[in-house]
Amino acid sequence: MSLGMDFASSGDVTSKRCESIIYALSKRLAVDPKYFVSESPLSCDFTNLVTKFFQSSAGDASSSKHQDEAMKWANFASNLSAQGDACHEALKDLNEELTQKSLLLGGLNPSVADIIVFSALHGLVSHLSREEEEQYPNVIRWMDYIQNKEDFGGAFNTIAVKKLQFEHFGSVDMLPANQTNKKIVQSSKCVEKPDEKVNVNKEFPEKKTSVADKASIDSTEVEGTGVKVTAELTKKNTQEKKKPSEESSERDTECPITILNLQVGIILKAWKHPSADSLLVEEIDLGDGNNRQVVSGLAKYYSPEDLTNRRVVLITNVKPGKLRDVMSSGLVLCASNKEHTAVEPLTPPEGTKIGESISFSGFEGKPEDVLNPKKKQLDKITPHLYTDDKGVATYKGIPFMTSSGPCTASLSNASIK
Repeated sequence: MSLGMDFASSGDVTSKRCESIIYALSKRLAVDPKYFVSESPLSCDFTNLVTKFFQSSAGDASSSKHQDEAMKWANFASNLSAQGDACHEALKDLNEELTQKSLLLGGLNPSVADIIVFSALHGLVSHLSREEEEQYPNVIRWMDYIQNKEDFGGAFNTIAVKKLQFEHFGSVDMLPANQTNKKIVQSSKCVEKPDEKVNVNKEFPEKKTSVADKASIDSTEVEGTGVKVTAELTKKNTQEKKKPSEESSERDTECPITILNLQVGIILKAWKHPSADSLLVEEIDLGDGNNRQVVSGLAKYYSPEDLTNRRVVLITNVKPGKLRDVMSSGLVLCASNKEHTAVEPLTPPEGTKIGESISFSGFEGKPEDVLNPKKKQLDKITPHLYTDDKGVATYKGIPFMTSSGPCTASLSNASIK
């Protein structure tokens, strides 16, 4: 099925748009496309499609609870107009709706509502100018995610999306070499000065003093001479001489990603924290028979049902501890936009084995048994974790890899913590 969409065209295009929606829904439910076909091939009753979809998935409690919300978006798609002011007002409302979530019904996978609204909007969005696209950044981000996540059987042309450039975090190692060398040379010159002769009274015979001896002399007057020995200058120069080695030592303590034990897990169940509205508690299976209890700050973004049966990436060697009196033995890694209005757990690819370790090309090493909170190891690593412009999770640009491919998120150019 191939189709060049024109939002303002009629009849045949409407029918083909309906066919593309039916194709996607049929593949989702693994049913014959004829199940969704309406009596009129030139019409596409979105509300009827939603009703049939939920009838087919009646046994799925997580799907049926969203039926009313999905029906609202079906009506939204049915009422879309190709007229200028009306269609832009609809896009404005949708852009606002997507400000704090990745998908229309929440969660991590496109729903029937996402499929229908995407199909209804494709022709309009594909003809927006760059200036108009900039007015609806959340809609464009959402459209790009759906077209890369859902299979429409080739019905829609890919919408070219202009990706934002991601500015990588700077490093203390990026200090220009000439500045460092200049400091070393200046320090060396200063250290040489104390070797110059100091004139004293005849009562105190001239005596050669090593730099080490002078460093121990106090900055007080030598009794009976009236001459101050400048030991303070010597101490200062000695401290400056040590600076390059101290800076080098700090660089040497940078933590490699390999100290983290990153594993693929699946959330068996989740529930609200008994004493913190912003927290959820999850029971996570790592395939070793010993499920982990983890506390995460995801209550603002997901319901417990949204997270149930989700695959996640978990740091398993953080030091266990209580969060508001509830024990937590791990850290679920999530992508977050700059404003922290959208947060999403990283998603391992389908087919990845539960308990599988995440690897990074070019980085070898054994994870520590338990991270030491006093060393602030995570604080040194997380500035280098981010998703690229395709939503692939990376460490310094190197993907989080499993045997089935990289871990991803729908949020591109986002920080990971």
